[in-house]
Amino acid sequence: MSCAGAHLRIEFSPGHVHLVQDDQEEEEEEVPAPRVLVTGATGLLGRAVLREFQNGGWSATGTGFRRARPRLLRCDLTDEDAVRGLIQEYKPDVIVHCAAERRPDVVERHTEAAVNLNVHATSTLAKEAAACGCLFIYISTDYVFDGRNPPYGEDDSPNPLNVYGRSKLEGEREALRRCPGAVVLRVPVLFGEVEWVMESAVTSLWLKVESSEETCTLDHVQQRFPTDVRDVAAVCRKLSQRARQDPSIRGIFHFSAKEQMTKYEMGVAIAQAFNLPSHHLLPLTEQPAASASRPINSQLNCSRLEMLDLGVEPKPFSSAITECLWPFTADKRWRQTVFH
Repeated sequence: MSCAGAHLRIEFSPGHVHLVQDDQEEEEEEVPAPRVLVTGATGLLGRAVLREFQNGGWSATGTGFRRARPRLLRCDLTDEDAVRGLIQEYKPDVIVHCAAERRPDVVERHTEAAVNLNVHATSTLAKEAAACGCLFIYISTDYVFDGRNPPYGEDDSPNPLNVYGRSKLEGEREALRRCPGAVVLRVPVLFGEVEWVMESAVTSLWLKVESSEETCTLDHVQQRFPTDVRDVAAVCRKLSQRARQDPSIRGIFHFSAKEQMTKYEMGVAIAQAFNLPSHHLLPLTEQPAASASRPINSQLNCSRLEMLDLGVEPKPFSSAITECLWPFTADKRWRQTVFH
């Protein structure tokens, strides 16, 4: 690219994009990198989203609360004044709202606290995003659907079966009401590089897979589409980059991996990935007992993202789950024998 006879090149450094003249003059014009604020950055998805934007040359900052750690901003998202002060001080170009109570059975037991985070905090963040003119991305769930007539498109009528799904649907509506240019991204059950094996409903199956001395039953009714948080994070960054240039990128989008599995099939796939026996895993073909009802099959139709070339090719489950679970194997040398 040239400007007034001077040839320029673009260089990236953490947090900044630099335009540098090639004619060896020392003048340099610094263009600030776009700023993103990621809520729930201590959680499974939030960590991946924060890393994706950092690796993409953005100036990325995350918030946490109970698990807040160095280099993250501690913020109680249910405190409206704290949220307002945070956004006015940081002045983000994009907010990706990952923070949520996402465990359906916990939401059933602690409904008020979950609604405060899933609905009221979302409403506050969306209102402040609209006030400062930044893009607001709200992470939602396939559990807004009842699972009786899949696959579900973005315009299909939601009908959540549990309090968690209802709270996330209400969060969607608040996001779009308070910030009309907002993006809602619905995703299914997630897994990724967990800090402890129980952090995801998918990786938690490892405990049953590795305990081959005892037989155990795993649900073989509810159909799931386990999705890697790294893929969701990549979609968030692509959406952010496009939406900042194109205001028609707004409203509801779906993203999901394509492999359909029950928990039993996930368990068998995990065992096969690690060359472990699976004979002790037994398929349970009756609806499992749980305090929160779950949809039988809430498969998401992701065509809107794909038509706009905003999707990503999902990582195969077997390789992705292997990368996530190898640190929890008894023999840490196992990774070298598989990956090298």
